[in-house]
Amino acid sequence: MEKDQIKEVIAKRVAKELKDGDVVNLGIGLPTLVPNYLPKDVHVILHTENGMLGIGSTPPQGEEDVTVTNAGGGYVSVHPGASSFDSATSFGIIRGGHIDVSILGALQVDEKGDLANWMIPGKKTPGMGGAMDLLVGTKRVILAMEHTAKGSHKIMKKCTLPLTAKGQVNLIVSEMGVIEVTDKGLVLKEIHPEFTPEDVQAATEATLIIADDLKPMMLD
Repeated sequence: MEKDQIKEVIAKRVAKELKDGDVVNLGIGLPTLVPNYLPKDVHVILHTENGMLGIGSTPPQGEEDVTVTNAGGGYVSVHPGASSFDSATSFGIIRGGHIDVSILGALQVDEKGDLANWMIPGKKTPGMGGAMDLLVGTKRVILAMEHTAKGSHKIMKKCTLPLTAKGQVNLIVSEMGVIEVTDKGLVLKEIHPEFTPEDVQAATEATLIIADDLKPMMLD
């Protein structure tokens, strides 16, 4: 599967998790593609921690407003009625429990729902940003992530990188399938038709529980 196809598969599937009226925060990178695949009858309110509520998808090239960006510095559009505010207010929204869903990337996630997504020891990093607050202040956390990194496992028995937060992840969506984090472990609920359960397990360090009603990944 090509890189662009991987991103499209993940973003399409994550978009199906969102419901009309959800207030949603998008992490940097792959999660910002999710609004491009929302069903036409689903209207969500997108939040960015640098201080906006009501942002839209990436604008067409040449139509960007250099004063309107998301937390990662990427250009975004705005919907009628959008609002902007300072960072203190933005984090008040997050810490007050007003975000329904956060969609984040991951360096590593483990079978307990622990997430490491902000640094690799020995490499420069700009800091944790709002990820820690989003993980503990959001009602539901979805990871939009490639299943492996250059062949190395990212879905672990136990994270080896510094944690962003413990036990806060609810759902993992990769190009290989959809995995729910439960108190019994990681449950593979949907699988991409290109793969078998054995393929997914081989690409996963943690032991997967294969759902009795395992379904093809919802992409249409």
